Amino acid sequence: MTPDAVAVAVMIILLFPMSYFTLASPAFLLVRLDIQPVAQLLRGMFNAHFLVMRVAGVIATVALLLDGHLLAALGGAVIAALAIWGRPWFMQRFDDQLSARDAGDAEAARRLRRLHWSGMLGNAVLLVALVAGIPYVAMPA
Repeated sequence: MTPDAVAVAVMIILLFPMSYFTLASPAFLLVRLDIQPVAQLLRGMFNAHFLVMRVAGVIATVALLLDGHLLAALGGAVIAALAIWGRPWFMQRFDDQLSARDAGDAEAARRLRRLHWSGMLGNAVLLVALVAGIPYVAMPA
């Protein structure tokens, strides 16, 4: 059996940004989020990640559909949907906490940290699911 080239390429397209985010985001655990440039940089990283995953998810879905991997395409569609509809929800909460922090709310930095953790956890869950699905997608039946 030889691996399906399209499915392997799609997995790489999805794995690259998810792995990068997994490696880059924990660095922000070492700095305080009440420092304005640090929080803005973290916000920018989340925003970029959502945008990249939106594009990667759509590309993955279309490629897998065209290649006949219907169940795998559903997984790509879920990733794209989470990125498309999750971004406004997540970014609004992040911006609310940034505004609260700037207004003097001492607890806003802690709430930002919880958002940071939840974003990392969500990415990790999707990454584990994607890696676990590689054997099922990359090898023909």
